[in-house]
Amino acid sequence: MPGIGAEVAFRHVVKRFGDAAPAVNDLSFTIEPGTICVLVGPSGCGKTTSLRMVNRLIEPTSGQILIDGQDIMSEEPTTLRRRIGYVIQQVGLFPHQTIGQNVATVPRLLRWPEERIQQRIDELLKLIGLDPERVRNRYPSQLSGGERQRVGVARAMAAEPPVMLMDEPFGAVDPIVRERLQNEFLRLHREQRTTVIFVTHDIDEAIKMGDRVAVLREGGVLAQYASPAELLTRPASEFVARFVGADRGLKRLALVTVADVALEQAATIHENEVLGSPEDGVPMAGAKYRLLLDGEDRPLGWLNTLRMAAGERASRGAAEPSSPLLTYDTTLRDTLSQLLGLAVQTGVVVDETGRYAGTVTVQQIASTLRAAIESPPEVPA
Repeated sequence: MPGIGAEVAFRHVVKRFGDAAPAVNDLSFTIEPGTICVLVGPSGCGKTTSLRMVNRLIEPTSGQILIDGQDIMSEEPTTLRRRIGYVIQQVGLFPHQTIGQNVATVPRLLRWPEERIQQRIDELLKLIGLDPERVRNRYPSQLSGGERQRVGVARAMAAEPPVMLMDEPFGAVDPIVRERLQNEFLRLHREQRTTVIFVTHDIDEAIKMGDRVAVLREGGVLAQYASPAELLTRPASEFVARFVGADRGLKRLALVTVADVALEQAATIHENEVLGSPEDGVPMAGAKYRLLLDGEDRPLGWLNTLRMAAGERASRGAAEPSSPLLTYDTTLRDTLSQLLGLAVQTGVVVDETGRYAGTVTVQQIASTLRAAIESPPEVPA
């Protein structure tokens, strides 16, 4: 298990460009080791400027930025950057280098042994869900946009950095790929525990991705620094309340996962069991729909028992796989989206091995949503 990331602290940081008003003004907050901090706010609020000051692509005018207590200005910029991962929206892979060579960029600059580099390349490609044998020797132009973005994340992680900077990393891909990349990155982060500073203009993405969210307003002023739940329930000002939006109930569904819900249990039957038999144990009139499971308790789909006769064997050919498969980590917002997209009322939950665990219904999600709406946020006068 990799070591936890570093603490990053902003102490009264100011950035001016020439004689203009500050782009970032008196910015102070601390990012705990191993957490994701999202910087969010309207255009021109200093999000990217704040991010780029951490690796000194932009030099602060005054104040301090500390990584594990060490002032970044005390370190030579190139050395500093080699221990900070950096992912941008346009990926920035070197087109003339193979995927393996791209991932190996920083380890080679750090003069890692070649055997260790090759092991790290394959380890990271597997970690991001790409087959090393398939992609290691390909060039960026031979991969899809989503695959290139994942390689960009792998390259940033290659030297096991204690801090990773991500500047709208998923903004250039379509919504479906974007959601998949977000989920994949959150999974990776649970394993790696790098400290991440993540810039986005999308409050929904900020709430989904962040352990803590820093809302900036015009002039680079910190409006609020809080957990997503606190941001939604106790916005610090009218500006934050407006920026978060009126649909706070729906947004709060993104903070609740399937693991937080009391799962319901559907009537089930195993493949090749005889419907209505003592082995089955459920009367024919007991349930209109039965969830068909294979021999390993993995769901195969729904059987409409009204179309079946007593004594008939349950077969996968008759099953309708209409319900989405959910995991304990799936948010209720994503669950609702999938249910509405498929026009079904019930989602099937599986555990980490793919075995059936229970169901979640639209009615359960609606109850959670009502509870969120009925607890109004506290907005300071």
